[in-house]
Parts: sequence; structure tokens; C-alpha cells
Amino acid sequence: MKVLLINGSPNARGCTYTALNEVATTLEYHGVETEIIQVGHKDVRGCIACRKCKSTGKCVFNDIVNEVAPKFDSADGLIVGSPVYYASPNGTLISFLDRLFFSTAFDKAMKVGASVVSCRRGGNTASFDMLNKYFAISQMPIVTSQYWNMVHGNSAQEVMQDLEGLQTMRTLGKNAAFLIKAIDMAKGEVSLPVKEERVGTNFIR
Repeated sequence: MKVLLINGSPNARGCTYTALNEVATTLEYHGVETEIIQVGHKDVRGCIACRKCKSTGKCVFNDIVNEVAPKFDSADGLIVGSPVYYASPNGTLISFLDRLFFSTAFDKAMKVGASVVSCRRGGNTASFDMLNKYFAISQMPIVTSQYWNMVHGNSAQEVMQDLEGLQTMRTLGKNAAFLIKAIDMAKGEVSLPVKEERVGTNFIR
């Protein structure tokens, strides 16, 4: 069992990493392998809606999105972390996620998903909601914690003083490990939901 953790911050060891590392340490303790991948410092452009991925199976821009895609396919869960900029996630991370989710055709249903946000003071819940929508539209069970998955601080050192935030990260890790194991166990006992052929409704006739 493995979880990918995506660091959307340009700072490799900053606030967002500190939160993700707390989650990863807890997952590892509970027997789930982890890998933290930093994307916030990469030159990642947004989707141009060329739809080339629908025929090639990968994004037309051959960058970190295509590198992470097969890891996402084989992982049991995806946890995304972002700093808060103007009450929204890092723009580089959003471009990465838009292209990652759109260009990958593999079934994401029942992979667990969670988002983590880091802020100095405010804008965190708006960012948190925005990131969770990637999982909700992909039939990925969203892992929750004892509070919204956020830490506060203007530096990694300050985040380490946010005891409630760090506890929230540990609870998130425990819940994610449990849910991944429960889903894996259930696959041997209960059939996954049968999917209907996708129906698309357009409202302009």
C-alpha cells in the first residue's frame, strides 16, 4: 500500500512540507509506504484543452505531470498539500492537478484522497474546498480528520508550534491508513460498485 503526497509549495522544507511530513510519518508508522513529491517550484503550464491526451494517454506537455501519472495510477491514495495565496492554492499546483486528473484515463475510484493547506492566518477553508473537488469528481473517498486539514504559521518553525494543527495531520494519517486498509480488505469480500455507462447532459439544445 502506498500514498503519494504532493507538495504544492515552492519551498521544499517549508510550512506545507512540515504538515505533509507529519502525515507521511504517521502513514509509515501504520504500514503504508509514502512518497513526497514537490511540484510547487516546477515550471508547470496550465491545460490548453487540446485533448491530445485522449488519443495518446498522456499530456502533450511532457513534464512532471507525466512523470507522476504512473505513480498515481499504482498508488492507493493521493494527498495534496498547498500554501494559501489570496485565499486559494498555489497556481502551479492547480495547473498540475488540472492536467494530472484530466490527462489520466485510469480509474481513480476508491483511491483515497485528502488535501492539506498551510496559511499564516486566513484563506485556508476556501483553498481546502477547492482542492477537495478533484477527489469528489473522481469517486475518490475523501479522508477527514478531527478538524479541517490545515496548519498555521509563517515558517516551518512556527508550524511546529501549532500543536493542534500537527495533531490534525496525525489524525489524518491514521484515518487514511485505516481507510486504505479497509478498502483493500473489502475488495476481497464485497464487489466494487458496478459503473454505468457515463451519461453527459448538455443544457444548450
